Amino acid sequence: MLRAGIVGLPNVGKSTLFNALTAQTAALAGNYPFATIEPNVGVVPVPDDRLGPLAKLVKTSVIVPASVEFLDIAGLVRGASKGEGLGNQFLANIRETDTVVQVVRCFADEGVIHVEGSVDPQRDIETIQIELALADLATAERRRDKALKNVKGGDKSARAELTVLDKIQPVLEQGKSARTVSLTGEEHAVARGFFFLTMKPTIYAANVDEATLANPEKHAGARAVREIAEQEGAECLVICAQLEAELVALPPEERIDYLNSLGVSGSGVDRLIKTAYHLLGLMSFLTAGEKEVRAWTIPQNTRAQQAAGVIHSDIERGFIRAEIVSYQDLVRVGSNAGAREQGLTRLEGKDYLMQEGDVVNFRFNV
Repeated sequence: MLRAGIVGLPNVGKSTLFNALTAQTAALAGNYPFATIEPNVGVVPVPDDRLGPLAKLVKTSVIVPASVEFLDIAGLVRGASKGEGLGNQFLANIRETDTVVQVVRCFADEGVIHVEGSVDPQRDIETIQIELALADLATAERRRDKALKNVKGGDKSARAELTVLDKIQPVLEQGKSARTVSLTGEEHAVARGFFFLTMKPTIYAANVDEATLANPEKHAGARAVREIAEQEGAECLVICAQLEAELVALPPEERIDYLNSLGVSGSGVDRLIKTAYHLLGLMSFLTAGEKEVRAWTIPQNTRAQQAAGVIHSDIERGFIRAEIVSYQDLVRVGSNAGAREQGLTRLEGKDYLMQEGDVVNFRFNV
């Protein structure tokens, strides 16, 4: 399962956002640094408007969406790379995640303490970026020492590591992220083995007040966050964590009506979940039967036989064919039988590349 870590300085809205994501109040949201010590963990369904119509079509009440695991990680402070605050724990927690959601405070509220004494999104991003880069720099130095020893023994892979480190290490020394370095496909593969924190795909969540949501481009702080994200090639979303946490108490239709009244289309939390899901190149194929309708998570460009293995290893081992119809065609026709009659269903072999929204029935024999 994809693991997304929610990070940021203390008191920027991390736990409030986590509560909104998980639609509960398990995370302590306190007005003091380090309100979160142990990371809170929540499994969050990926919003998917296709599952409801499919369930009606096959007459089942059981819907199983794809999911993302979110971790609400302790706030980071200056010196975290040297163990300040809860630095060591913070870095260990983020190392376990697949992608990072960095919450950046863009709202002013005298009742909520800012650890730096003022609201400055650019400074806050730089603080975290420098601490993560310093932690990565220590990793890079250790890997370089090891690679230099192995090169003397004729290890070709160690030479490839040194080539990549020669590109990345100077950038880390400047306090910048490793993900900003231009690497070839082969070099990326080498770099993944270093497990650098600053190479993790990142979403910047600009946490604004309710009044800013409708026109975030007019807000200097939100603009600054977006500009930094664009420079890094990262994702950026504008969200009001406090509002999203309050909306949890309302029925879904009332949430939509309230957001519309603010001039906002759709939930920021829903956008965040979907962005986290797709950021790592993941997609869903669907199965629909009387027992359940389910979205299954696979990487993009997964072949049919490997996709079958996500359901069960026996299906992958005994794979014969994949019977596939697109979601749009199936819903338009109204039944699997109708899709077959109109030639919309096709049989694909093991090397077929799965497409987003394929509704699949795997034929197998073991």
